[in-house]
Amino acid sequence: MVSLLILALIALVLVYAFKSSRQHFQGQGGCCGGGAQVKAKREWKFLRRPVGKCQIKIAGMHCQNCVTRVSNALNELDGVAARVSLHSGTATVYYNRPVSDDEFKQAVSGAGYQVEKIRRA
Repeated sequence: MVSLLILALIALVLVYAFKSSRQHFQGQGGCCGGGAQVKAKREWKFLRRPVGKCQIKIAGMHCQNCVTRVSNALNELDGVAARVSLHSGTATVYYNRPVSDDEFKQAVSGAGYQVEKIRRA
């Protein structure tokens, strides 16, 4: 009787895991935009005379929609142009005005991710 109960519990867990995995890979997971593709607001923002550059290490990105969310959040900052890499988990950010670490952290956390480290060049 106990082994039958254990088998039923394992089956329930497997069904739930399969359903969650299928939703994630169909773009319906939390990090994947809740079922809709996240649109990039701009392909690349050009800054005329950047005065600085930094590298931001970002935790929590899992897919291209995550990259787009972070890119959009950073590029919305005035005087900031960013490119985000899913592979390295970083954003390369150029700016043409003084930008505090807190501004970068607020933008990234507002998109739902965490800044691990900011390295100024």
